[in-house]
Amino acid sequence: MNTIRFSHFAEKNPNALAVVDPSGQQWSRGQVAACANRLSRALRAQGLAPGDVLAIVAPNCAEYLVVYLAATQIGLYVVPVNWHLAPPEIQYIIEDCKARAIVAHERFGTVMGSILPRMRVRPTIRVSIGAIADFIGLDEFTRDQDCSALADAVQGRVLAYTSATTGKPKGVSLPLSDADRMLDLSISTRIGVGTLPEEHVQLCASMLYHGAPLDGAAVGLHMGHAIVLADRIGPESILELIERYRVTFAYIVPAMFSRLLSLSDSVRARYSTSTLMRVVHAGAPCPVEVKRRMIEWWGPILWEAYGAAEGSGTMVGSEDWLRYPGTVGKPIPGTRLKILGEEGEELPPGKVGTIYMTRFSGDRFEYLGDPDKTRASYRGDFFTVGDMGYVNEEGFLFLCDRKIDMINLGGMKVYPAEIEGVLVLHPHVADCAVFGVPDALTGEAIMAVIQPAPSAPPARELRSAITQFLREHLSIVKIPRYMEWVPELPRDATGKLQKRRLRERYVAAASAGPAATAASPG
Repeated sequence: MNTIRFSHFAEKNPNALAVVDPSGQQWSRGQVAACANRLSRALRAQGLAPGDVLAIVAPNCAEYLVVYLAATQIGLYVVPVNWHLAPPEIQYIIEDCKARAIVAHERFGTVMGSILPRMRVRPTIRVSIGAIADFIGLDEFTRDQDCSALADAVQGRVLAYTSATTGKPKGVSLPLSDADRMLDLSISTRIGVGTLPEEHVQLCASMLYHGAPLDGAAVGLHMGHAIVLADRIGPESILELIERYRVTFAYIVPAMFSRLLSLSDSVRARYSTSTLMRVVHAGAPCPVEVKRRMIEWWGPILWEAYGAAEGSGTMVGSEDWLRYPGTVGKPIPGTRLKILGEEGEELPPGKVGTIYMTRFSGDRFEYLGDPDKTRASYRGDFFTVGDMGYVNEEGFLFLCDRKIDMINLGGMKVYPAEIEGVLVLHPHVADCAVFGVPDALTGEAIMAVIQPAPSAPPARELRSAITQFLREHLSIVKIPRYMEWVPELPRDATGKLQKRRLRERYVAAASAGPAATAASPG
């Protein structure tokens, strides 16, 4: 095991702060290390070996990071399960990854009780954080184990599942043989951009089941950083945590930026954010005006990352973003990027095509149990997740949309993200989603589902105002034929829009006839 690891910092200064639980409980490095080491030995005693899979279904909590450390230091694959999914979807992931062990929080005891009897093969090791029927509590499971550091630690890694916005989630499997090198590379990359060991307090204000927040928190622990976990809190509480713990580094989803900006000037002035040095966001698009206002408030410390469970891609700091608003940046060191056309030809700057990139670590992923999908995702060493975009003359990437979300208007390609990017600029639009619905004449028609802002006027007046606004910024063919108002759009905790589910509802309505879809006011 290499020098820069959490175990090194735990031995060096066991009393230093490691994790602040959402409850406010503070865990020292020594406490986290001892709990993780006991759990590692308990899992080994139950027969788990490198390459086996452990699934975790839990909210943000200190135990989540304990489980991650324990599993990865004995070579296991860790599957973070999105607990916002429906019970059958959670069951699918646990079965698909062939988890031999599962750790679940008591908050999801009812879900566990409903899916376990239906599973074809149940995880033989079932450990609970709190009390769950047919599970053994974490303290009891680890009670008789040694808490000292493991002399024979071997690095495991996360087995992430795709977000399932376009179908069943797929496990993104990476080789264990590369896990130790990959962790070293992640640490050295952060050091290379000035993120030094033991110098940071990180705030994780997004769910740990999502790849970027978990990776950030885990690598942060291995660099000796203190991790402050937030769980289901509001924007003012975010500011309070930043001030109280003198947070220097934060992962915050774009949806929270909008909520932060909605706070009154007096509330914002109540808290200091002067300790912040870097704030990273990823996972969902951030409206241009929202990001501009956040930079005006917090300074040029916002960094945006673009990637997927399959691999990281690009990153951009505030200065470059202000030069090219809307960009998601240039490839991170080690990553190569191409924009390819329909025939696989490489496109020049300014031309929209499918985004292909390589993993910065040089390794390759496989979709678990799906070699056909794996092959279809690759062209040589380059892979795609179906996103569309273009690069400018300076090599900065701009996203257009996912290929699957593209609307076909009688042969004309329309990217919903372009329309959404204009819609959210209207002062009476809090959130929106644009997609295609079946149309007998043009193949598809444009549908906009809009969450009005609290200040919005009545529906008929709002529709007229939005239509006029869109006409000032878009060509007439891109104006949505249908508009629907909803109290809230379905987004997960990372801010990612669950467009597939939304689309399915309205596509079914459109298939039933124009009257069903044209229920929009105005």
